[in-house]
Amino acid sequence: MKKTGIKIVSVILALSLIFGGVSSIGASAASDIEKSLKHAGVSVVDGIVTHLLSFINKLVPDSDEIQPVSKHNRDNFYEGTKSMLDEPADNACWNLGYAKASLVPSDWQTKDYYLGGFISLQNGMKNKVEEVIDDMQVRVIAVSDGSGRGVSVFANIDSIGVSNGDIKVIRSYLSELNLGVEINAVTVTSTHCHSCIDTQGLWTDLLSKLGKNMAKAYLPIGEMETGTDPEYIEFLCRTAANTMKNAINDMTPGTMTYAVKALDPEYFNNKNRKSATAVMNDMSRFVFTPFDENIKPTMIVNIAAHPDIAGLAVDDVDNGRQLSGDYVYYMGETIENAGYNFMFFNGAIAGIYAGRGLSNDNVPMKRRYEQSKRYGQEMGNIALNLTNSYDTISANADWNKINAEMAAAGDGYTLWFEGWEPVEERELEPILNLLISEVKIRVTNPLIILVGKLNLANYSVYKENHRYYIFTEIGYMEMGDVKVALMPGEIVQDLVAGGASLTAEGSYSGKDFGYKTIYELFGEDTICFGLANDAIGYVVPDNDYSLAILDDHYQELISLGSETASSIMKGFAGLAGRVN
Repeated sequence: MKKTGIKIVSVILALSLIFGGVSSIGASAASDIEKSLKHAGVSVVDGIVTHLLSFINKLVPDSDEIQPVSKHNRDNFYEGTKSMLDEPADNACWNLGYAKASLVPSDWQTKDYYLGGFISLQNGMKNKVEEVIDDMQVRVIAVSDGSGRGVSVFANIDSIGVSNGDIKVIRSYLSELNLGVEINAVTVTSTHCHSCIDTQGLWTDLLSKLGKNMAKAYLPIGEMETGTDPEYIEFLCRTAANTMKNAINDMTPGTMTYAVKALDPEYFNNKNRKSATAVMNDMSRFVFTPFDENIKPTMIVNIAAHPDIAGLAVDDVDNGRQLSGDYVYYMGETIENAGYNFMFFNGAIAGIYAGRGLSNDNVPMKRRYEQSKRYGQEMGNIALNLTNSYDTISANADWNKINAEMAAAGDGYTLWFEGWEPVEERELEPILNLLISEVKIRVTNPLIILVGKLNLANYSVYKENHRYYIFTEIGYMEMGDVKVALMPGEIVQDLVAGGASLTAEGSYSGKDFGYKTIYELFGEDTICFGLANDAIGYVVPDNDYSLAILDDHYQELISLGSETASSIMKGFAGLAGRVN
């Protein structure tokens, strides 16, 4: 019975990761059977999958790490500025510092490291690093508005995601350092890159650790292994904290401006969540310019697209074992070459991928990462030129390169600034309001409960009345008059902007979602920083949640469950009440 249980769990976890990593497989399968399996059929499959996973889950006892909800504490939690200003403080100005560091370990050629984001039979169910193409980085800005309410620190980590447990470790390490300033918030986000070292524990030597931890769940033969490499996570947390300190020490006064432009929708591809119909194709850009002209300005860019281009295993050369920061690295390189520091925040990315038709330009490319390079360079050039005219862009373009590429590509070439219309940039008053709150979420997905029991991911799991819970964080920020929702996990865009999956007609369940969206709570000009302060998997509307896998519902396998979205949106409604 025990061996059978281990085999079944192995198969279920492997299948879930295959569906999660190679999403096009789930999308094509859903498309084939969509007409014949709608509400009734999908409900049957949903019930089968749920009951099977629940049965397997019950075979595994709770670990000692699962504590009563009453044991939850708020150690290393920051509330933000607490108060909200309507006007800048007297004689106030923006202050911002920047720093970045590499997260590639020096011993990557002699020690086994695994990449997070894809796992399949094509790469032997292991993503061991065999080649480093560019870099895996942590980028940090430290910001204050001169109001005396403290410094807000923001870190962005090239990774598939960082759990709230590890983020609290980073905060604890930062608190040990001599900073000399008051910190009101430490917000850590991730790029959700699918070709960086695994920071969540689901893409390592999975089947081996799964079997060992299953045995240890029953027998007193030592502690369970963690999914992630504990030495690497220690290195990442220490490096992130030290980089935060460097950013704080780098703070200097200056001005902040903001511009936003709607990009061609073909740069973004909603390829595997058909029920979600919102299209968020804006690029938002903040630019901090120091008063001292000898100090580099910092450009902060926000779009919403999976960095999953480089990591997919497609052949013997691109076998899914190449470390790369994906398009984010090349966006940063392009912006840095223009004289800026670069900071990035991904948005609401559930189901949203980088649509590369416009950037590939039909140019022949031997390696898959070259596609991420072209996409990143194009995004970087767009960010640099949001406010420039077509004539200015054309005058500075490398026409020798463009003409050579056009000749090689033929009719498939697209010039990114053809028909370009600039947008206006406005200066932001020095007001940084930031409210952060905890949200308690019931974990209903039996697969995720099983992952928690087997210690594969670093989450603090709690239990109350035979139900499992985690605590995560949400936030609302104002930078000048720009409103930002800080949201954990991979958010379905309908939850931000509204869309069909929130309605009875457009959802799996045939019921309305029933909770307000971010736009309804804070305004349609609110932008989203996703994967903020927690990587909790996909966040899909409760009414469109189904573990059937079919019909574009594979994301639910890597979701906390059917109450995640409503818990988060109720939390944001509470924040909106405080703001308003």
